[in-house]
Amino acid sequence: MKLRIATRQSPLALWQTEHVRRRLCQHHRGLEIELVPLSTRGDEVLDRSLAAIGGKGLFLKELEAAMLDGRADLAVHSMKDVPMEVDADFAIGAILQRADPFDALVSNRHASFDALPVNARVGTSSLRRQAQLRARRPDLQLVDLRGNVNTRLRKLDADEYAAIVLACAGLDRLDMHARIRQRLTAPDFLPAVAQGAIGIEVLAGNGALIDLLSCLHDADTAVCVNTERAMNRHLHGSCQVPIAAYCTLDDGDLALTGLVGRASDGRCVRAHGFAAMDAFESLGKRVAEALLAQGAEELLRGA
Repeated sequence: MKLRIATRQSPLALWQTEHVRRRLCQHHRGLEIELVPLSTRGDEVLDRSLAAIGGKGLFLKELEAAMLDGRADLAVHSMKDVPMEVDADFAIGAILQRADPFDALVSNRHASFDALPVNARVGTSSLRRQAQLRARRPDLQLVDLRGNVNTRLRKLDADEYAAIVLACAGLDRLDMHARIRQRLTAPDFLPAVAQGAIGIEVLAGNGALIDLLSCLHDADTAVCVNTERAMNRHLHGSCQVPIAAYCTLDDGDLALTGLVGRASDGRCVRAHGFAAMDAFESLGKRVAEALLAQGAEELLRGA
């Protein structure tokens, strides 16, 4: 059997796709897998923020088109880039075990977030990160930073920033863990919805392919990711607004913390909730409603 996997061409995207290819070949003897690297609009337009050019869904469209026209059988994504509503033509066939979900402070001169000097220039393209950073340090100069991981690190090394904020999972996967000066962890900092998880997208109704992918699916990660996505869906959120969420699973019980912020002034509201794992959708909705009751709708309008 031969499969073709559509992937973005960034080093991190290729790592994730190679990881999926390697694990599938380990589980299915005789399986041949070809990578189909594609360029997406999200990768090509680097002079504007993702929010300004239409959101993270821009990382998926070309890969989905390749599946629709028969050039690819599946696509590998960072789940945090997958829109809350997947088009009816597609389905998420598997979600792999989550890696480190948190953000990392990366700096060549400063050992921690609190050690950053007043008015330090910090690079991040994420409105979610900007809102949480500004809430704790309104003195910082927060500057948009686009590009793949290597591009962002080059700009840091060229002294354009005192620090930048990246996902821990991406640095770990690219063998760059040593660049992390501090992990920005919960409860002080919340990650993006589904951050650290890899998802595999397929054409809807392809039960045979979903069965083949089942060896990679991690049920515990999936229920946590789907709880976070449920919250975001009820908030009608996207990368154009600062929304964060972190769900954990302990002995069959889910704990979800959600946040909505405003990047311009750092105002943030938080909410928490608990439920059994079979009630993940209602938990996400309940936490979303608690955020809205605290004024999240105003923040969502004025992000």
